[in-house]
Formats: sequence, C-alpha cells, structure tokens
Amino acid sequence: MQHPADSPCRARKLFGKCPSGWRRLVLAAVAVLHGAPLQAAEAAAAASAGAARGAHAAPAKRADPTPDRAAAAGSSVAVAVAPLPAPASDADPMERLRQRLSERLTTAKPADSAGGALEVRVLAKAPAKAHAPKGPAMSGASHGKRQAPAHAADASHWSYSGPAGPQTWGGLKPDFALCANGQRQSPIDIHGGLPVQLEPVQFNYKASRFGVVDNGHTVQANVAAGNFIEVGGRRFELKQFHFHRPSEERIDGRQFEMSLHLVHQDDRGRLAVVALLMDRGSAHPAVQKVWNSLPLEKQEELPARTPLELADLLPDDPSYYTYMGSLTTPPCSEGVQWIVMRHPVSASSAQIELFARLYPMNARPLQQVAGRRILQSQ
Repeated sequence: MQHPADSPCRARKLFGKCPSGWRRLVLAAVAVLHGAPLQAAEAAAAASAGAARGAHAAPAKRADPTPDRAAAAGSSVAVAVAPLPAPASDADPMERLRQRLSERLTTAKPADSAGGALEVRVLAKAPAKAHAPKGPAMSGASHGKRQAPAHAADASHWSYSGPAGPQTWGGLKPDFALCANGQRQSPIDIHGGLPVQLEPVQFNYKASRFGVVDNGHTVQANVAAGNFIEVGGRRFELKQFHFHRPSEERIDGRQFEMSLHLVHQDDRGRLAVVALLMDRGSAHPAVQKVWNSLPLEKQEELPARTPLELADLLPDDPSYYTYMGSLTTPPCSEGVQWIVMRHPVSASSAQIELFARLYPMNARPLQQVAGRRILQSQ
C-alpha cells in the first residue's frame, strides 16, 4: 500500500467532493486518534474536507464500543475518545487534520468539566411499527363483501308451541305483558252463565268483497266496509274474521273442532268479537268460498273473485253468551266484549282437514275466569 504523502490523488481525496455523513466523520476521527492505519486517516481527511464543502466522505471502519458503555446503553454504542494533543506545524498535513477533527468534535459536544473522555453514541433505529392496511373491514374469502351480521332471534315472534309458545308470550315483548299478568284474559270455559233477557245482537251483514291472507298464525279474511253489529246500544264495524283449530272457547268443558272469530271495532277503538263454534257435519258454503280463495304464499292477500254473503256464516239460533275478556293472541289486549254463539255451525270433514293441514293446532289454552260475570241470553 502506498503512503498517503506519495499518493498523486491525495489532494483530491483531502479536499474533493466525496459523499459521506456525520457519523462516518466521527468514526474516521476515532480511527485516526487511536492509531488506525494511514489509509484510514486518509479517508478521515477526505471526510473533513468534504464536510467543509457541504459534502460527505466514504465510511471508515468503526472502533469497537467500550463493553460496559454498550451494556449500559442497550442498543447504543459508546466510544471513549482520548484528549487530543496540541496542534503541530502547519507544514504537517496530518497534524492539521488532527487539529481540525479535534475542533469539529469539540464544537459538536464539549468534553465534561473534569477533562474526561468525550462520549460519542450511535443509537440503533427502532423498528417501524407494522400498520394494518387502511380501508373498510372485509370478511369473506373472495369478493370483499361485508359479512352479514348474525341475526338475533325476533323477540316479537310468537307461536302456539315451542320456545315462543303461549307460556312465553308475556315475556317476548313488553307490549305482550298482559298475556302473562292480565286479569281478564280469553279464552275461557263458559259455564254457569247468568240467564237474562238480553237484546239480540243485530247483525247488519251483506254480500261484500273480501280478500284472504295466510298471516302465519291462521287464515284470515279481510272484508270491505259496510258490515256491522249493534249490541248494548253500540255499533261495531266488522273488520275481519279468522279461524282456530280446535275451538278456543269451550262450553261447559266441551271443545269443538274449530271456531271462527268475527272481529269488530267501534268508532272509539273498542273491540267486540263474535265467536262461532264449528262442529263436524255438512259442508259450509261460506267457509268453502274462503278456502277457494287461499293464496299461494303467506302474507300475501288474494282478493276473492266473487263477494261473500257474510250472513251465511251465522247459526240459525241467535242466542249467545257474553263476557268481558281479551284478544286470544298477542298483545292479549283486554277490554274486549265477547259474544259467543251458543249453538255451533257445521263444517265438513274435508273442510276441517284442509285447515288442519295448514294449522293443526292454533288455539290458546284456557284462561282463568277469575270471577268474571258471564251473561247468557234466553
């Protein structure tokens, strides 16, 4: 290896524009001050000249860190730099280099007041945190569609059996509370009625348009306006009628094949329900018209092609029982006047079985009479 003084490019390396950085400058200075080979000193001189011109020199080999300092600093490196000797003659380039390096280091970080060693630390860069990719959360394997949330059970859904059966209706929804704690609930077993002279119920029924819907709990017929009853001096307009199997009402403990409920409402929103008991016998023409208009899908009302003579639904004998009760389905609202016709109407076995295929059992269990007054027309 040539001596630096004999190198033809020594001036260029001392004052040329060679890229380097502050850390390389410090390490080159440490190498010179600790007696590193002259080639390292040459590299340090080039770094010094480059720094004066705003440039940088090529890196030089670092001195090994002091073990006890490295242990104390963790990921940092501590290097002890001995005090620099006084500058020599200007004619000696190496001495000028040492002087300039000493001045540069002293300017960067002065020695402590005791004249001890100057400490230079090289800190290790902390690893960058891994960032999750931005954008909407995705689920699923392929198309990036959001996964549909799992559906919670519909608390308002009720049934006639199973976990949502009548024994649980009161707890399914706050609005259904009366189903559990009401005091005047329906249906009941009617017996011991007080025989009195009651005004007959005035049925003002006529041939009317209607539509049939399977609402998931029964088959229901919605009727056009203009049909009403008058009872106890009040008028109630017919809104709809529907079916139950077996009958919800009982007469002296007897349960019938089916029952039909005609639901009426007055102008103040009060309800009156006429219950027809259905026994097995001859076919019922009006019931057959309803069956003939059954829709293909649930919850879809199908308008009937011909009007229904609503009076044909009624028994020939107009005698009845009456009491105050409730709806027999949630929300089990009370304050409903019940009019239960004492004599049943008939339906054929085929008509009964047709409904049974749709709803084998859709009757609420009997409720307590709880001392209610039941009147029986003569």
